[in-house]
Amino acid sequence: MLDPLGFPNVWIAAEASPISGADTAWMLVATALVLLMTPALAFFYGGLVRSKNMLNTMMMSFVATGFITVLWALLGYSLAFGAGNRWIGDLSMAALRGVGTEPNGTIPAVLFMAFQATFAIITPALISGAIVERMRFVSYILFIALWSLCVYSPVCHWVWSTSGWIFNLGALDFAGGTVVHINAGVAALVAATVLGRRKDYGKQALLPHNVPLVLLGAGLLWFGWFGFNAGSALASGSLAATAFVNTFLAPAATLVVWALLDLIRTGKVTGVGTATAIVVGLVAVTPAAGFVAPIWGLAIGAIAALPSYLVILWRSKTRLDDSLDVVAAHGLGGTTGALLTGVFCQTAINPAGKDGLIYGNPGQVATQLVAILATIVFSGAVSFALLKLIGLFVPLRAQEKEEASGMDLTQHGEESYSSGEGAILVHEDEVARLALTTQSKPLGVLS
Repeated sequence: MLDPLGFPNVWIAAEASPISGADTAWMLVATALVLLMTPALAFFYGGLVRSKNMLNTMMMSFVATGFITVLWALLGYSLAFGAGNRWIGDLSMAALRGVGTEPNGTIPAVLFMAFQATFAIITPALISGAIVERMRFVSYILFIALWSLCVYSPVCHWVWSTSGWIFNLGALDFAGGTVVHINAGVAALVAATVLGRRKDYGKQALLPHNVPLVLLGAGLLWFGWFGFNAGSALASGSLAATAFVNTFLAPAATLVVWALLDLIRTGKVTGVGTATAIVVGLVAVTPAAGFVAPIWGLAIGAIAALPSYLVILWRSKTRLDDSLDVVAAHGLGGTTGALLTGVFCQTAINPAGKDGLIYGNPGQVATQLVAILATIVFSGAVSFALLKLIGLFVPLRAQEKEEASGMDLTQHGEESYSSGEGAILVHEDEVARLALTTQSKPLGVLS
């Protein structure tokens, strides 16, 4: 039966459906949790920038929830999960054609689509942390829209579609080490390089304006990440429980190691360092969450702290203006986690996975490395091409005077924090009366 648009009617549920109520309930919650992560990212990033750029920084995350969701429904989901070939999906599910309440595993297909949409939303939003305080908002929207279709969907197809070449190679990525974090980290590096440094970079301290908001964002990210990782089990059973516990343990271990490194280096544990450590630990355990035992999840979190910590220190001494250290936290954190997945994974935890290095299969590390390198090369090359293409039609970055005034005012006409109570607006018929009775100049006119 066809609907009025000619699409097959997939909204008539069969009585003998394999859909599980428990699995569906968990995935509804998980989808909402992952959607929360993008506003959480907005707070995390927003607190790290100067106050005159906070609104613009937060809007870079929020705007993705609109544009990327619409594109995902129209094209992105089909390009990612359509049968297609080993490189890209087809258009068989464009505009959600045929995506309804029929089962996808034990949950409705439309719910699987929505869950995957939340991943597609946050991935380009992550990139924004490298180019805040200088990229024009319209140019940013164009970039993430094209990037989601030309980079995110193909890599998602490679890794998570059963016809994708990385999936069939045997590389493991439970919840987005390559698809989300390495992919976004590489694009962030390219974007920061193409746009160049902020006008004040290296000339004055560009300090976070609100560290409590950074900590709030990190806490909400950790909360939402339980849906990100445990939801990737696509069911409410033991695999989700393992991924959930790994998501609990890994960032805790990263936080401890990061705090010790801070104490050794400076004698102080910082709020920004604590928040960053939480994110690095979450990123690192993401590809491994459903493939490793909890003790190895703890180890991954502890190990991941060191490379990201050292690279952040190194980057601050270079000319690279990766404003919020997306490359170190997400690109390097994701790479560390993806490689360690190949070390610690075991089929006793997930029969659909592989045994890793310490369980007698050193080749799994090489397989992981192939997936990492392929993602780096593809994301880097296409991201660079997209930025150059957009730059042919619209300026990529704001003018120096716009940067000086702040991106909030110049891009949005609003301020994050009001500096006063605003002007008093007076109707025209009140102006003459006020002038006669007070002999004072009217404060404003509402026409």
